[in-house]
Amino acid sequence: MQDNRNIELRRSLPVSPERIWELWTTPEGISAWWAPDGFSTTVDVLELRVGGALDHTMTATGPEQIAFMEKAGMPLSTRSHKEFTEVDEPRRLAYVSLIDFVPGLDPYEHLTVVTLERTASGTDVVMECEPLHDQEWTERIVAGRTNELDNLERLVSDTAGR
Repeated sequence: MQDNRNIELRRSLPVSPERIWELWTTPEGISAWWAPDGFSTTVDVLELRVGGALDHTMTATGPEQIAFMEKAGMPLSTRSHKEFTEVDEPRRLAYVSLIDFVPGLDPYEHLTVVTLERTASGTDVVMECEPLHDQEWTERIVAGRTNELDNLERLVSDTAGR
């Protein structure tokens, strides 16, 4: 049976909420950390407002990822669409992603809410998202979102001392 509780991932990062917001809401910021390992992300459309869109293209760039995509008969590049449902700079960002890439399943929307809280040492980042349609796909989204936060943490840790 599918667990319908939201997934919550947390990180404490050594930079201001404004810096995290910039990395999460600009094409340059998103391109610097959004993609999983072995992929790159380019931002095609970014309208940072409630009802606005974020369209981005993720492309396999690593040899293992390219081989996996080719073996699975999947394209090396995939375009994704998100719509912002909440924009409260620099505290809270929410968006629905269109899940339209699961074979045999009608497209549906998936909510993610990001909360940034200033702390004495930087920012606590809380990413909350809904489970997907089954346990396997939910595990995939958790792994993907964990990788995103790992990439973000690595990026800000590398640049925090500059």
